[in-house]
Amino acid sequence: MKLEGVLLPVTTPFDGATGEIAPVHFRDNLRAWMKEGVHGFVIAGSTGEAPLLDEAEVVQLVEWARDVVPPELLLVAGTGAESTRASIRTARAAAEAGADAVLVRPPAYYRKRMDAESVRLHFEALADGVGIPVILYNVPQFVPVEISAGLLAELGAHPNVAGIKDSTGDLKVLGAFLDAAPEGCRVLVGSGSLLYAALEMGAAGGIVAVGCIAARQAVRVFDCFKAGATGAAGAAQGVISSPHKKIVRDLGVAGVKYALDAVGYYGGEPRAPLRPLGDKERAQVREELSRANLLSGGK
Repeated sequence: MKLEGVLLPVTTPFDGATGEIAPVHFRDNLRAWMKEGVHGFVIAGSTGEAPLLDEAEVVQLVEWARDVVPPELLLVAGTGAESTRASIRTARAAAEAGADAVLVRPPAYYRKRMDAESVRLHFEALADGVGIPVILYNVPQFVPVEISAGLLAELGAHPNVAGIKDSTGDLKVLGAFLDAAPEGCRVLVGSGSLLYAALEMGAAGGIVAVGCIAARQAVRVFDCFKAGATGAAGAAQGVISSPHKKIVRDLGVAGVKYALDAVGYYGGEPRAPLRPLGDKERAQVREELSRANLLSGGK
């Protein structure tokens, strides 16, 4: 599996009347994003409201996505759960539904008991028990159990651990992962404002939510950088950095979804207990999108 490029951690659209997943809007979004040259998708990640989805919904999303996403594009499913048993079960089901890999966060409910050895055993059992590659997910702002560089050095040596997504937004942490990752274990950045910097440091790409709003510009950062056109890559990075901070980081899922509606995709409302944006926040989103020239044909 070629784990590189810009992957979008896509949102999960819901029907406004029933609260159920809206498959037509979901597939329409995927088709539109593919036209912008993205390298793959992550289903049921943090931006996809993974904690608010049932296991069956995650598997169904993968099936619907695989119907429209060609095999040359990566399809990754977020399948983290609190028990090792449930993590393996969901990952296997996602694989059967068509996922190329799974993105898995550490268990965290029994945080004080989740030392490095417990996390290592959890991920090793998962890597041994699933027939598709595993991508580790380090996201301490949501899951307060961190994966250390030392643990990555151990887990990354497993033949079925493909890499890690680091969403700390800290280049020092990213650098430690890059130094520790064994050969063949790829490091992806999760912060859209750091995509260019991460590529300079040696990252294989990024899973960046701002790419859902500005797919063309996010892909341009990667493609231009790989082609040696660093000026153009830097200019594209300049477009996506502020929307990442002001919309993705500061306003979360509701902000991303409202921004999607504003630029021509389908966003809709988040699932409870998340709340949609208020009028003041919506105005902030539109102001940010206008400043980045993303409202008028700039998606």
